[in-house]
Amino acid sequence: MMRNRYFVLCAVLSVTAASFVSPSARGQADPSPQEGASLTRLSASFQGLAARVSPAVVRIMTSGYGPVEGSGSGAFTSQRGTGSGVILDRDGVIITNAHVLEGASRIRIVLTTPSSTESPGAPGHATRSRAVPAKVVGIDSATDLALLKIDETNLPTLEFGDSDLVRQGQLALAFGSPLGLDNSVTLGVVSSPTRQLDPDEPMVYIQTDAPINPGNSGGPLVDVQGKLIGINTFILSQSGGNEGIGFAAPSNIVRNVYEQLKKDGHVHRVYLGVQLQTVNPTLAAGLHLPQDWGVMLSDVTPGGPADKAGLRIADIVLKIGGKPIENVREFSAALYQHAIDEVVDVEAIRDNRKIVIPVKLVKRTDDPNRFLEFVNQEKNLIREWGIFVLPVDQNFVDMLPTLRKPAGAVVAARIAGPSAVTDFTAGDLICELNGQPVEDVVALKASIAKLNSDDPVVVQIQRQGQLMFVAFEMP
Repeated sequence: MMRNRYFVLCAVLSVTAASFVSPSARGQADPSPQEGASLTRLSASFQGLAARVSPAVVRIMTSGYGPVEGSGSGAFTSQRGTGSGVILDRDGVIITNAHVLEGASRIRIVLTTPSSTESPGAPGHATRSRAVPAKVVGIDSATDLALLKIDETNLPTLEFGDSDLVRQGQLALAFGSPLGLDNSVTLGVVSSPTRQLDPDEPMVYIQTDAPINPGNSGGPLVDVQGKLIGINTFILSQSGGNEGIGFAAPSNIVRNVYEQLKKDGHVHRVYLGVQLQTVNPTLAAGLHLPQDWGVMLSDVTPGGPADKAGLRIADIVLKIGGKPIENVREFSAALYQHAIDEVVDVEAIRDNRKIVIPVKLVKRTDDPNRFLEFVNQEKNLIREWGIFVLPVDQNFVDMLPTLRKPAGAVVAARIAGPSAVTDFTAGDLICELNGQPVEDVVALKASIAKLNSDDPVVVQIQRQGQLMFVAFEMP
């Protein structure tokens, strides 16, 4: 596979090299010695970069069971998948995408090491691969990131870069195992350093035209110094293959998720305690605001972090942690990159003057991922509905609201994919199934097992203090 990587890199470099040829030299059969030397140095620098990065990039192989698409019978079949990952800790901690592990019951990591004493990247340099088992440390579905651990030591790693310094047009290289081809590299530019695809989600991505294909997911996007600036996550494509529109999770978000998953096995979300509103000309005129655009605090929760720090209703936010804010999406995205107990400076306009207020961020108490550390994939999975449920007991009773009526299970998480019943959300308390009380998780599983495909299902749940019914047909 090293040979494939070499050919891919050389093909990309040949295209890139054309831009370095002077206008007077175009049309000549051979470049001048000076131009040839420049291109040789350029090629050597990329080869050296690839040699440094590649050893820290792994292929991930998964196997498990998933629903038979389009069968409508609820039948499951064996499935295999492949993706990429990055070694971030010498003791075998690997970051990848959460969707790479979807439905996996067995995970193996393919490590690539030199097969000789030659220096990596030398002409004809050969590598050897070996597969080792891996276990899941934690998964964060909100960022589509996951952490794995293998029983290995003294492994090569990648160093984090600062994604806040990434600029449009800068060169970027994507590493990984596209379509199962180990140790491949492609070259492109950063199309946009902060692309937000869903206005209702705070997650932002680095957009790149470096060719990314299925199997690249979880691999690194690096800068010309070989530092990790993103984790390749997905592509936009009408054909299913690369069309030059790929997206990577920025390294600053990756670093935050990595550190929390490594420490706690799950990610804690931060809480500021404010409500936001986009400023428009009418609002600005009515309130005599100094500008008719931006983000205004429409409410500040009494006793919350913002209130304690001194932020007030009608403050217009200009920056968070030094990042300019022009709309509600940018506010949410900027906050998303900070950790619990971190103090961030909020720059705002109040009474026609600029103020800077440091605010200590706290843990969000209604974090939808707060139950994940208690989940056992074998005991708590309800495969028919695509959800994990936990017993309502004293282990996490402080995470639950006051029970309106007896409840025997709480929804911990929903599995992404076509098999999931989308009516449930993390934190739902399951009280009844088709009119019968749900005593515990075991009883719930037994009742579900008696149902047939297309049978009507009515589940009474308590959600955010309110009772409601969820009705659907058995998958």
